[in-house]
Amino acid sequence: MALYYAAKKPPDEQARLDALAEFRILGTRPEQCYDDITTIASITCGAPIALMSLVARDSQWFKAKVGIEAMETPRDWSFCAHAIHSPQPMVVEDALFDRRFQNNPLVTGEPKIRMYAGFPLETCDAHRLGTLCIIDRKPGMLTTAQTKVMQALARQVVTLLELRRRTLRLLDGIGSLCGDQPILPICSYCRKVRDGDGDWQFLDQYLSRHSKLGFSHGICDHCMNDHFPDVVDAWSQHNEGPKPHDGT
Repeated sequence: MALYYAAKKPPDEQARLDALAEFRILGTRPEQCYDDITTIASITCGAPIALMSLVARDSQWFKAKVGIEAMETPRDWSFCAHAIHSPQPMVVEDALFDRRFQNNPLVTGEPKIRMYAGFPLETCDAHRLGTLCIIDRKPGMLTTAQTKVMQALARQVVTLLELRRRTLRLLDGIGSLCGDQPILPICSYCRKVRDGDGDWQFLDQYLSRHSKLGFSHGICDHCMNDHFPDVVDAWSQHNEGPKPHDGT
């Protein structure tokens, strides 16, 4: 019998794992955007360890980390596996006095966790993939201000993850449009795309007919300058306002 309490699997565990797989992030290289967030978390909370931890089937894997060398630990040891059971932060002020963790190998051995605060990374689909967490080797707690900052940082992590997922879906969608043809033929002059029937269409028309993508239209700065110089001049004069009278 284990001397520590491994977290039970959430009721939606398979759906949660399926959602995690959609991000295709497990095992990827470090990225500055996530590294920056764990650095800010560590500094804000005065904690020697900060992690962006993703709870996989049998392990917790660290996409970004401050203060430890390990890339992952067994899920059965994971504090974060407990934290993903609720959308609310999980704070353990002193693991030695918490029955769930007092005999945990991460408490009795390195990194000798005493204080833990985990903020769930909950997607728009209400799947909690892991946590943004801070760890200290001495007992402690977070202030109200530190808690608010950590909650904001956790939301930023989720925003980055959702952007990654949307980008992957877009790439998959465009790739599926090509079928066995790995390249879309585009006219070098008018920029139209040739479809499988040999018809030429504007790119937005092509994607609208062959995908679920929608489009809005505007005019970029370069085209405004090239095609509507009078409008640009009028706008500039409006923003500058009347020039002061020189008295002559």
